[in-house]
Amino acid sequence: MRLALALAAVAIAAAPDVLADDALDRRVRTFLEKNRGQWRDLNVPWEDGQVLHDIVEKLRLRRGLEIGTSTGHSTVWIAWALSKTGGKLTTIEIDPDRHAEARRNFEEAGVAHLVDARLADAHELVKQLPGPFDFVFSDADKHWYLQYFKDLEPKLEVGGCFTAHNVLRSGGGGAQDFLEYVKRLPNYTTTVETGSGEGVSVSCKTRK
Repeated sequence: MRLALALAAVAIAAAPDVLADDALDRRVRTFLEKNRGQWRDLNVPWEDGQVLHDIVEKLRLRRGLEIGTSTGHSTVWIAWALSKTGGKLTTIEIDPDRHAEARRNFEEAGVAHLVDARLADAHELVKQLPGPFDFVFSDADKHWYLQYFKDLEPKLEVGGCFTAHNVLRSGGGGAQDFLEYVKRLPNYTTTVETGSGEGVSVSCKTRK
């Protein structure tokens, strides 16, 4: 009898969180569906947003960093996944107008409380952020991908993943140079998700 009462009490206590999670899921899905096909300003395609979401959720990652917010499509996908793992996301955008629009989008999608949106030059800020991180998404200047990786690699936890966008269609070769570099690292496993055709590289750290 006492056990039954205890379990009932736990269920009652947990119910508000479950309802809150369901409400957030509905709100994010509604936001994403409403804006599907409307994203501009170098935002990721829907398929790649789904890839990022699934990596975070399946691997139970919690400490995220995004380089290149734009107006927030990928950020919403990542933050949504982090809401399920108990995590938070820092995202960096250099353009004030895109940064401001992204913040409005986070509020509408219901994920603003999960996102630390920084208006800054990622070339400088990435070096200053203390970490650690277990998820990184790079979608800014492609010729700087390799430098971002080198700056963040010591801060990336074992089991964490460094992801990058447009590795199949980047122009200028910057993303390809990065991809060739990470593929050679013995303590990383690297794959490329090709759903949208843009290419999302996923490099997961297996050991220090």
